[in-house]
Amino acid sequence: MSRFEDPVIITNSISGAIANREQCPAIPYTPEEYAAEARRSVDEGASQIHIHARTPDGTPSYEIEDFSAITEAIRSEVGDVIVNYSTGAIGVPMEKRLEYLRALKPDVAALNMSSMNYAKYSRRRKDFVFKAVFENSFDTIIEFITEMNELGIQPEHECFDAGHVANLDPLLDMGLLTEPLQISLVMGVTGGIRPNARNVAFMSEQIPGGPAGSNNWQVIGVSRDQWKLLGASLTLGGNVRAGLEDNLYLPDGEMAKSNGELIAKARQMAEDVGRRAATVTEAREMLGLPRRVEA
Repeated sequence: MSRFEDPVIITNSISGAIANREQCPAIPYTPEEYAAEARRSVDEGASQIHIHARTPDGTPSYEIEDFSAITEAIRSEVGDVIVNYSTGAIGVPMEKRLEYLRALKPDVAALNMSSMNYAKYSRRRKDFVFKAVFENSFDTIIEFITEMNELGIQPEHECFDAGHVANLDPLLDMGLLTEPLQISLVMGVTGGIRPNARNVAFMSEQIPGGPAGSNNWQVIGVSRDQWKLLGASLTLGGNVRAGLEDNLYLPDGEMAKSNGELIAKARQMAEDVGRRAATVTEAREMLGLPRRVEA
């Protein structure tokens, strides 16, 4: 298969809810900054942008107006791109997280596939940087899926361990999910599966239909283990996510000056194994998403 027959969807995690500008000056806060980062990312090969909203002072936000302003700024700057909203949160009511989905109807919304301990541990400090219980019961998952189905939003199933992937099985059997699915294998979070290439292969084998089946899967590598995990995904035929939510550093240890630098490295890695970045049109086709129609 030539590289032109094997496109890879590159997702940009443009700005998470934890890191701030004291840690990395490139993290966008205002809608205009999100738009500029989106332009850099799309120019380097990103076809999907995963969004955590912030207020212009950088505070994480779950308000409709902040998601709306950021989305409008991004679409005004880059035209068509797959817009993917985060729904994960600790201590934020589900109704609040559903409000912005109902109001704005993004193409895709992330959906965490199991409850878990969710933490970051510092070996230097011999202590946790943060730790919490991340509640994602089947009741919660089913409520999100039901709403997303009604709204025409595709779930992105975020799986932090092999059992999380298996949680797809009863939902498929119940008819709540329709293939092709979009599945993310998340590695590098304390409380989830260990971040190594062997576990990329192991988790990908748990995907319904297998890693070479009709379902789309990507690897999300958190922190500096990211690059070896993305390399494993690309080699096995998966898609990849990179951006300032997941990791602030390039493979040589230099801090990224923009999301675009991280996406450029992911694109180069894809090309190095004989693949290429999918266009937005191709990514929509691969994911089973309709083309966006301008209002």
